[in-house]
Amino acid sequence: MSPQENYVIALDVGGTVLKAALTGPDNEPLHQARRPTAGAGGPDAVVAGILDFAAELRAEGTERFGHPPAAAGVVVPGIVDERAGTAVWAANLGWRDVPLRRLVGERLGGIPVGLGHDVRAGGLAEGRVGAGAGYGRFLFVALGTGIAGAIGIDGRVETGAHGGAGEIGHVVVRPGGARCGCGQRGCLETVASAAAVGRAWAAAAGLPGATAADAARAVAAGDVRARSLWREAVDALADGLLTGISLLDPAVVIVGGGLAEAGETLLTPLRAALAAKATFQRVPPIVPAALGDAAGCLGAGLIAWDSRTFPTTTEVSPS
Repeated sequence: MSPQENYVIALDVGGTVLKAALTGPDNEPLHQARRPTAGAGGPDAVVAGILDFAAELRAEGTERFGHPPAAAGVVVPGIVDERAGTAVWAANLGWRDVPLRRLVGERLGGIPVGLGHDVRAGGLAEGRVGAGAGYGRFLFVALGTGIAGAIGIDGRVETGAHGGAGEIGHVVVRPGGARCGCGQRGCLETVASAAAVGRAWAAAAGLPGATAADAARAVAAGDVRARSLWREAVDALADGLLTGISLLDPAVVIVGGGLAEAGETLLTPLRAALAAKATFQRVPPIVPAALGDAAGCLGAGLIAWDSRTFPTTTEVSPS
């Protein structure tokens, strides 16, 4: 590898924070930085902030290493058309049909740019260098404010025909249940996301502002109310995961996101619930994610490197 190809820009566009790094070919971070997303200024302000931050990272890299980056990877939430390089829609950022790959490429002087979905990028990183390393097929599920997933099949992360693959949070597990932001009732994320568990515990305990982490601590302490709502969330999550397992037959299920920080308080009953519900399905190992909140940025770095060879796909090294 020539000196001109020894680092890339990795940029993860989150809900409130832009997380970025300059990463080397072994995905090691050479420089890390964060900025507010500027969501209060509307979608135009968010896009401007992304472009400005990317330019700052290019300048930082050029000053440090004496040459511009080899490529850039940008990952965003919502619906993403990775082949077209378009951020199609994101409710929390307010944008529609933003040609982000082209805009970032122009701002960075025409270097290759890969655009991806933030959760799929996290799954890409977990599949290549995290908890999924060594497995050819995996299902990665992030339990955060909502629930989203990434599907690893035949050495790549599946994007779907329209950029919407992996939306396991919108599998209906409780018909007629709580209204979801997508318009349906009883979606998995209305019951088993970290946000949903936090809301349920806040209501049950009379503690406004309580979180899923608070609920997990109460479960571990033996609180009867906490254990009841936790069982409901775990049971719903098992139903959703069993649907995914039935459709995809993954070799491993990787569970990440805020709710997964509860560790075995979540995973032990989840494994038991899946074992009890499965009939013909072979339930794979259910393991915790290994990369934490760095997964999206690490995935963006992998997408950047891949953009130099695979300009329209996010490849995972097959096992």
